[in-house]
Amino acid sequence: MKQQAIEKIQGEMNGNGHNLYIQVVGNFLLQHLDGDQGAAEKILAKDKNIIKSLEAMRKAAEKKKVGNMAVLTDAEGFAVVLKYFGIDGLPVNVKASAVPPVKTEKPSNDFNVSLDDFL
Repeated sequence: MKQQAIEKIQGEMNGNGHNLYIQVVGNFLLQHLDGDQGAAEKILAKDKNIIKSLEAMRKAAEKKKVGNMAVLTDAEGFAVVLKYFGIDGLPVNVKASAVPPVKTEKPSNDFNVSLDDFL
């Protein structure tokens, strides 16, 4: 059953291109399965999927909305995902690999001018 849950999660992750949020939640669920063997059955529910869990997370964030901002911590967001799937308990410790690193480009040093060049 665990293998079927893994396949369902990976299918959603692969079927939705490079949607960062689906990747993050999918990786979280895969890691959670390692620590909670009973979660597989609940993840396999036909009417439950990652996209709908993101909608549940959005609704939870709206309840905390201040002005135009609605933010959840990782722990709060993952707790909402578990609740959506009907999984009891707290999120297992999420390894850094669940959240892909943000790529930042270093500025190019091709243009290097000092004030002395103009004087």
